[in-house]
Amino acid sequence: MPLVSVRRAARETVSGLPREFWWLWTSTLVNRLGAFVATFMALYLTLDRGYSASYAGLVASLHGLGGVVSSLGAGVMTDRLGRRPTLLIAQSSTAVSVAVLGFMHDPVSIAAVAFVVGMASNASRPAVQAMMADIVRPEDRVRAFSLNYWAINLGFAVSSMAAGFIAEFSYLAGFLIEAAMTLVCAVVVFLKLPESRPVRTAKEAKDDAAVGLGTVLRDGRFMSVVGLSFLVAVVFQQGSVGLPVAMGEAGFTPADYGLAIAVNGVLIVALQIPVTRFIEHRDPRRLLVISSLLAGYGFGLTAFAGSVGVFALTVCVWTLAEIVNAPTQTGLVVRLSPVHGRGRYQGMYTLSWALAALVAPLMSGLVIDRFGAEWLWGLCAVVGTAAGLGYGLLMRRLPVEETVAVETPAPAKAEVGAV
Repeated sequence: MPLVSVRRAARETVSGLPREFWWLWTSTLVNRLGAFVATFMALYLTLDRGYSASYAGLVASLHGLGGVVSSLGAGVMTDRLGRRPTLLIAQSSTAVSVAVLGFMHDPVSIAAVAFVVGMASNASRPAVQAMMADIVRPEDRVRAFSLNYWAINLGFAVSSMAAGFIAEFSYLAGFLIEAAMTLVCAVVVFLKLPESRPVRTAKEAKDDAAVGLGTVLRDGRFMSVVGLSFLVAVVFQQGSVGLPVAMGEAGFTPADYGLAIAVNGVLIVALQIPVTRFIEHRDPRRLLVISSLLAGYGFGLTAFAGSVGVFALTVCVWTLAEIVNAPTQTGLVVRLSPVHGRGRYQGMYTLSWALAALVAPLMSGLVIDRFGAEWLWGLCAVVGTAAGLGYGLLMRRLPVEETVAVETPAPAKAEVGAV
C-alpha cells in the first residue's frame, strides 16, 4: 500500500504539465549536470595555475559581477526579442566563453573571460522563468517551479561529485565538457521549444515600450519584494561563504564541511517534491514568512554548533526553508508581474540574488574577522526575522492571476517580423 501511494503521489506531481515544460526542465537538468567550472574554479586557479587565494576571490567576484550586469539586460531581451532567442543567445554565448576560459593563461585574460562567463550564464534565468510562467497554468506554477528547482539541485549534486574526478584527470576537460553540455541545452531549445511570449493585441504592442525598467523600479510593492528576496538570499548564501570559514576557524576540516553541507543537496533531492505537494495550494504569504524565519534561525542556531552532527542539523533547518522559499517566491514574482513585462520583472528578481552573491562574501568576512562567527549567525537571525515581518506586511492582498494565450509556433520569417 505505501508503494502504491508513492506511485500515485509521483504521478500527481508530474501530471498535467505541458510537454514544452518538460523540454525546458530537461534543458535545465542537462545544464546543471554539466556545471563543473564553478565547482572547481578556485582549485583550478590556486592549485593548477598557481595563483593566490586573493586572485581566485577576485575572479569569483568578477564572475558574480557579470551576473549582476546581465540580469536586467537579459530581462529586457526576454520581453523584446522573446524567450527563445534570449535562451539561444545566452546558452550559445556561455558554451563559447566557457570553452575559451579553459585556454586562458594570462591573469587579466582569465579575469575578463570569467566576467563574460558570468554575464552569459546568468542571462538565461529571466528567460527560463518567464517561459515557465507562460506555458504552465497559474494553478500549476508552484509545482512547476519546484520541479525545476529540484532538477537544478539534482544536477548540481551530480556535477559536484563528478567535478572532483574530472579535475584529477584534466581541468581543461571540465571546461570543454561544460561547454559541450551547455551547447546541448541550446540545441534542445532550438529543436523543441517554440516561442512562448504571450500574444499581444495591437494596443498592447503599441504600449509595450511603456513597460520598461522604469516601470519596474516605480512598482513599489514589487521592489519591496525584491528587497526582501535580497535579504533572504544573503542569508542563504552563508551556507557556501560564511559556514566553511566559520567551521575552518573552529578547527573543522574541509571534509567536515563537505559532510555537513552535503545534507543540503540530499534533503532537497529527497524532499522538494513531497514538500511541494504539501504547500502547493497554501497561502504564499504564510509560507514566505515561515521560510524566512526558518532560514534566519536555522543559520542562527549555527552559533551553538560544536560538532559536525550539530552543524548538519542546522543545515537541515535552513534547507527546509530553502525548499519552501524557492518555488513560492518565484511564483510570487510571476503574480506581481504584468504579463508583457515578465522578462523585466524576472530580471530584477534575478538581480537580487546576483547582488546577494556579491554582498554575502564581503559581509561574512567582515563580521567574522571583526566580531566573530557568533555575530554573523546572530545577524542572520535578525535579517531572517526582518524579511519575515516584511513579507507579512506586504502580502496582505495578492492580485488575481490571469491566464493568457501564447504565441503559436510560426515560420522563421514570421517570427522575425514579429520581433
